This record gives sequence, structure tokens and C-alpha cells, in this order.
Amino acid sequence: MELRAVKGMNDILPGEIERWHALESAFMSHVALYGYQEARTPMLEHTSLFARQIGETTDVVEKEMYSFTRHGDDLTVRPEGTAGLARAYVEHNIHAKEPITRWCYVGPMFRGERPAKGRYRQFYQAGCELYGDAGPFCDAEMIEMLVTFLKRIGITGVSVHINSLGSGGTRERYRDALVGYFTPIQSTLSEDSQRRLAKNPLRILDSKDPRDKEAAAGAPSILGILADDDRAHWDGLRTHLDALGVPYVVDATLVRGLDYYTRTLFELRATDSDLGAQNTLLGGGRYDNMIEGLGGPKVPAIGFAAGIERLLISTQLAGAARAPRCFVAPLGNGTVGPAAVLARDLRAAGIGTDMDGRGTSMRAMLRRADNLGARLCIIVGETELSRGVVQLKDLSRRTQQDVPLDAAVRVATDLLAASPTPSAGEGAP
Repeated sequence: MELRAVKGMNDILPGEIERWHALESAFMSHVALYGYQEARTPMLEHTSLFARQIGETTDVVEKEMYSFTRHGDDLTVRPEGTAGLARAYVEHNIHAKEPITRWCYVGPMFRGERPAKGRYRQFYQAGCELYGDAGPFCDAEMIEMLVTFLKRIGITGVSVHINSLGSGGTRERYRDALVGYFTPIQSTLSEDSQRRLAKNPLRILDSKDPRDKEAAAGAPSILGILADDDRAHWDGLRTHLDALGVPYVVDATLVRGLDYYTRTLFELRATDSDLGAQNTLLGGGRYDNMIEGLGGPKVPAIGFAAGIERLLISTQLAGAARAPRCFVAPLGNGTVGPAAVLARDLRAAGIGTDMDGRGTSMRAMLRRADNLGARLCIIVGETELSRGVVQLKDLSRRTQQDVPLDAAVRVATDLLAASPTPSAGEGAP
């Protein structure tokens, strides 16, 4: 049997991983400007965490989670990041330590959905969560932060879609309005939506089935029945977005696929990306009831998640340039030991160094050095060692010189400081 990666789960190899590093670094440095600090949670959580917070009738919980029982515990490999961070916020009593908390994260998530372009079964997300601020300004600030981040990585064709799901009684009134609207046309809905009509009709608005999309086109808008406080929050969000100069589209059909959202919802969609119909780059919203639902105090919260694969498809962001490297080539009997010491000393001086101790020819060594993108090749030969020197070849300038062995690290350091820096991935094997 030929062993291959699990369907929908991909290897990320040198030559490609550099772009991931560049994107993740750009994300972390950008959100740090807004006060977000990294938090890491386990990839395994109790299944009940996701079932309760994401929603029993969502596709994620019903169809897509990787769940299992081990040692008497019902466990799930995390399908998203928000619930785990909220659990950590409650467990560590963070609300008692600071009035407002801003966390960010980058890491893999797992869902058993059908793989498509930019959508995988193991996928990577970058996200932020903000706890403790119920006002609409932080919602607008988060959206502005994301618009400027996408511009920073070269994604300029973006539309911002916003909606409000209200809270408490507003959602109940909207649920009743949707049941009243969809019930007479129930037979035209997909099987999943017919089943969800009684339990969670908002899920019908999020369905990708063409039958459901057609039926939902005339559905009532929640914006028409917002309670006074929800209306004030909604108006405040738009006022702040206008003040920050962020264009947006009011999208009354935007509900997203998770049940924990309240009030503000948003998605940033690519308008000129190669993502096909699934053009959402990132999305999020408020979840003001989650912390209390997990046993904590009533703490408002808002967050988002961005798919890293989808961002990489949509940006031409290049990987960071690789630092100039050195290659040490021992040639002849008794040269491996001194060469290994030299390689150690070069690394101690901060110079990335490769060494090939297999005893191959000089031609093979030079070819290997070039393939690895080395700027310098230091040949440690029997004849050179007998004279207390090594031969230092500058592969970028195509020059060579004999250098005293005890000065090789200093000379290499000086040459590399003046050497041209290769682009990311240059010379990758």
C-alpha cells in the first residue's frame, strides 16, 4: 500500500513554508500594534465545549468534527479557535486580572468537510479575540485592523460585509419571523434546511444549497426588528466605520455558520482573488454570551478567524530572504574532524552552515553548496591543513583565497556581511 497524506491534509515543505512564515509574522506584528498578545490552547478539547458553544445543529458539530472517546473522555480535535480560548479565559479567571483582554493565535484546525480550493480538512487559522468591551467602537476597530492588514500583505480587492443578529429577544423575534416565512415554502428547501426549520431557521440563511439560497432571497431582514439597544449598537458600528474610512456593505443575509454569534457579524471577501465562489477571506463577530455560558461572569466578547491558506492564495507575499550561508567541504583523510570544528565555530558566530562529511569529490561538494544557496564554500583539504590554512571560495563573486584556519570565521563573517542576500527559496534542494 502506498502511503500518502490523508485526503484534505497537506504537507508544507521548504520552498513553500517561507511564505507561511512571512504571512504569520506579518499578522502577529500587525495585531500587536492594536494590543493583541499570543495565546496557545490545546488542539484537543472536550467535545461538549464545541457542541454547546458552536451549536448542535451547525454543520461543524453535526457533520465535520473529528471526535473520539479515549480513557473515558469524549474528545474533539479543535474545529475552530474561539471556544478553546474562551474556555481558557474562564478557567484562568482572566476577567479578575484585567478589564479588557486581547488575545491572538495562529494554528491548525480540523474539520471533516469536503476539500476544495482553499478549504481543507486540516487547515490553519489566524485569529483574535477581545474580551471585556461591549461597545461598537472595538467592533469597528477590529474590522479596520483587518482591512489594513490585508492591504499590508497586498490584498486590496476586498469588500467588507456587515450585519447584526441582535441579542436576546431580537433573535427570538427574528426566529419566529423566519419560521413564518419559510414554513409555507418548506417543501422547496433542502433536506437539511427542512430539518433545521423548527430548531434553528437562521441556518437556512447560511446554506450554500441553491434551493435554499433561492428561497432565502425574499426572507425578512433582522435589521427591521432590532431592539432599541441593538439598534444603537448597530448605528454606532456604522458611525465608527465611517469615521475610520472603512467602506462596507450592509448584508442582511449574513449569519455565518456558528451559533454563538450576537449583534455584530462581519466578513471580508476577496473581489479579485482566485478562490472561486467561496471568496470569504475571514469573518467573525460578537459572542457576548459565551463566557457566561462557560461558567464565567457576563463578559462581552468579539473575535474573528482568517484562513491562512486562503490568504496565501490571494496574496503575492514573498517569503523572507534567507540569510547568507556557508558550506564546509572536508576533502581527504583526517579532514572531517577539523572541518566539523570549523562548522561549529561558524554556527557559534551566527552563520548558518552546512557540512557534507560523506567524502565526495570537490566537484560534488561545490554543486551541493550551490544547490543549498551557500554564499561561501570553505574547503578543508589535507594539503591546506598541513599549511594551517583553508581554501575559501566566494561563490557569489567567483573568487577564492587561502585563509589561515584560525582566521576563517572572521573572514567569512566579513565577506557575508558584504555579500548579496539571496531571495527566499533560492538554491533550495
